[in-house]
Amino acid sequence: MFRRFATAASPLALAASLFAAAPALAAEEAADPAAPSATASSAIADIPAEGGEAIVVTASRRRDENVQDVPVAISVISAATLEKRGDYTLGSISQQVPSLQVITYNARNTNINIRGLGSNISLTNDGLENGVGFYIDNVYYGRVGLAQFDLVDLQGIEVLRGPQGTLFGKNTTSGVINVTSRKPSFDPELSAEASIGNYGFYQFRASGSAGIFKDLLAVRLSGAISENDGFLWNKTTNTRAQDYLNTSIRGQLLFTPDPDLEIRVIGDYAKQKQNHVLNVFAGLHTTYDNGAVIANNWAQRAARFPGYVLPSFNAFDRVGEADSHYQSNMAGYGVSGEVNWNLGNAALTSITAYRWWGWNPANDGDSTSLPIVTKAQQANRQRQFSQELRLASRTGGSFDYVVGAYYFWQIVRGYGASRYGPAAALWNLPTANQTIANAALDGFESNSTSTPETKTFAVFGQTDWHVTDALTLTTGLRFTHEKKEGAYNQFWVDGADISGFTAAQQAAINAIRTQFNPVTSYATSFTDNSLSGLVTLNWKVAQDVNVYGSYSRGNKSGGLNLSVLPVGVEPDVKPEKVDAFELGLKSQFLDRRATFNAAAFWTEISDYQTTITDLPAGAVVGRQYISNIPKVRSRGIEGEFNIAPTDSLSFNASATYTDATYVTYRNAPQAFERQNLGAVQDLSGERLPGVPKWAWTVGADFSTPLTELGGKELGLYAHADYAYRSNFNTSASNSAWAQIPGFGLANGRIGLRTDDGFWDFSIWARNLFDKNYYVSLGAANTGVVTAQLGEPRTFGATLRTKL
Repeated sequence: MFRRFATAASPLALAASLFAAAPALAAEEAADPAAPSATASSAIADIPAEGGEAIVVTASRRRDENVQDVPVAISVISAATLEKRGDYTLGSISQQVPSLQVITYNARNTNINIRGLGSNISLTNDGLENGVGFYIDNVYYGRVGLAQFDLVDLQGIEVLRGPQGTLFGKNTTSGVINVTSRKPSFDPELSAEASIGNYGFYQFRASGSAGIFKDLLAVRLSGAISENDGFLWNKTTNTRAQDYLNTSIRGQLLFTPDPDLEIRVIGDYAKQKQNHVLNVFAGLHTTYDNGAVIANNWAQRAARFPGYVLPSFNAFDRVGEADSHYQSNMAGYGVSGEVNWNLGNAALTSITAYRWWGWNPANDGDSTSLPIVTKAQQANRQRQFSQELRLASRTGGSFDYVVGAYYFWQIVRGYGASRYGPAAALWNLPTANQTIANAALDGFESNSTSTPETKTFAVFGQTDWHVTDALTLTTGLRFTHEKKEGAYNQFWVDGADISGFTAAQQAAINAIRTQFNPVTSYATSFTDNSLSGLVTLNWKVAQDVNVYGSYSRGNKSGGLNLSVLPVGVEPDVKPEKVDAFELGLKSQFLDRRATFNAAAFWTEISDYQTTITDLPAGAVVGRQYISNIPKVRSRGIEGEFNIAPTDSLSFNASATYTDATYVTYRNAPQAFERQNLGAVQDLSGERLPGVPKWAWTVGADFSTPLTELGGKELGLYAHADYAYRSNFNTSASNSAWAQIPGFGLANGRIGLRTDDGFWDFSIWARNLFDKNYYVSLGAANTGVVTAQLGEPRTFGATLRTKL
């Protein structure tokens, strides 16, 4: 019999949920393997097993299988584990999975890497897509920003590592993050929690479900609201920053007109309001590495304004000084329908979804209290539609299959704006005629529009041939046809009246404006056909020991370089080609109270898409765009271990070593500290940015009954974990000024709860030892370094109830 994680609290199940390695999307309830809930539902469950608990999953091969039997590397995080840590955002969840790295400048500019691959480390280009697929309830989210809301009413999260292109499609060359929400239930359910903490934090979450018509229609409604006063202080406006207000609501209908037919409709809306990004200063360099003075460096620029007081360059004072408005506001909403039909020997699944995302930023472009760049922003209006049809065979024979087709459409309308203030001329052009320079820049504003559009159609199939009871051969193939088209326009919308200047002076003014924001317009399009596939051999050495080897060929979509491009740079970016090899071991022992899984991987990518920062001689404004480099490689080893020596105590640990390097990259942009030596450097053999070589996490859980209270058993529980990542770089040029030192974060929770979950009270702390750490460092050719900081120590209390 199945038991849900919400009610089954065995320490081994909780530990196993964190460290099992296999595919995602476990079944929520026991069912016939060909029934809809077994073949297409996406929820995590545990099965009582002799001496231990096993996790059943359906994602990798779209059918019920023990996680230990499936030859795919995955980390499975259950709802119980998420509740213990209070993790409801993608960034906090990444601490639990060493191979997963999430670097967020803001919601739009979020980079997700698995095993060091997935996205470039710099700012997002709307015409490009990530190499890590993000899914919620079987629906692919085309923009990473859609993943930055609070996640509501979770059943579990699965992180599949390595290429998953056969069943999950293009742009999963590095892996998949699959989020599963709880399904509606016919039995009445109600859960709620309220939390308060320092920095003005509060959060309310609630979910309820019930059957409307017995065995025919069930409904589930969930919502959350959370707010924080902010972790930074803006001394210019005397206000806090890096605050947030998140609201989310999610409704579901489950319709079961026949025992063999299930229809699930989901609608959701989420909104985030945040006064961010406020950069803080982390360093100032006035000389290059060889001691030469940086011409017109940041300190020299600041000295030209006698009343200006230099900021603190200790980033962990957590003080910024922006004078212009800044915000990171967004809203996302959508609707999806999933149909699962048991045909007897197979199950048919249809998933239809339409989603919207609106991104409304504002930025102080210079991060100072001086009116230099008063506006620097890129708003987005993203829309997407997807349709998937999938037919999966029933298990039990010697041959299993999944076949399907997929269609995806997306458009990301971009609206850019750059505006300059009265300090822009003296700050940037000290040797120019200031009358001319001020007329050119003070009040000058340019806008831009971009319209990248994608249409994708794919057909796929995957088979499992059980050669013997111990040996299974898996093969898969996917054909993808894709068309991309888009246009970019930049134009001037405001500026000082220059009609009183001479013709020569007007020409000089317009030349300065062109130097900063040239008028440009172009359109581009391309069509691409690609083939991806896999072959895996899985050998069951013993009842609880499996070894496997796999080869995958994947493709990451080409892109549209929709921005101001240097002469000679093409707007089309070639697709990436990925070759990945993996050897894995999955094992359980000590009567299945201990699990050890490991994988060794080797991945090579040709035509790797990376960021280029171009700063021609004499230019004052850099240009950033995407280009292809010949080859990169990621290789390493991962290990996960958990053990529950008693029913009250469990331990877990996981670690990864990742050697991610540029194999060939001879024309890389020069690091800022060496730009006086030339504009190009050779990064061949150097590490990829955004990738720590070492990452590991350890954790422990303890629970024990105490006494009875009101006829209920009252127990004590405790949780602690610690996650470490070694140093990594956050610049496209591997600049030493953007090298982030290694850091570790500790979290803990201790609480009292009744055995039925009627009430549960806990106190908790995140970043328990108040570790100062950087999320990212941004270096500039002026010698200044700005930073995005990790959150300081937060603590609070949570009260939960379940009925």
